[in-house]
Amino acid sequence: MNNRAARVALALICGAVFGFGLSLSGMMNPIRVRGFLDIFGAWDPSLAFVMAGAVGVATVGVRIMRHLSRPVLDTEFHLPAARRIDGRLIGGTALFGIGWGMAGFCPGPALASLPLGLPAVAAFVVTMALGMTVHDRLVVRSK
Repeated sequence: MNNRAARVALALICGAVFGFGLSLSGMMNPIRVRGFLDIFGAWDPSLAFVMAGAVGVATVGVRIMRHLSRPVLDTEFHLPAARRIDGRLIGGTALFGIGWGMAGFCPGPALASLPLGLPAVAAFVVTMALGMTVHDRLVVRSK
């Protein structure tokens, strides 16, 4: 198997494991997500455990990465260069959080939910893609 085929196969496996984890954890259920975000109402703390588990797994991954000279299927790590917390980052984070709270979806669970064929999921994914396209055309090109 060549390097490109190995990368595609690994990406498919990782995506399937990620989607299974989203489904198993309840992150694909907008009602459960909204319940987690409703801290002054009928709060559902179960997703806090999902997030804690994700942080734990990511911490182990970062520690392993720091001991590697390069990734297994690439020549170098592609890490973000920007480290500054600025207004754009805070605004984008707030916009993401508002959208997550209103829709009960963020991009990963929304894409994993597409095969369910629910109109609300399709509408979310279409508007998300439209928002990304508008951002790329207006913000990224203006730099």
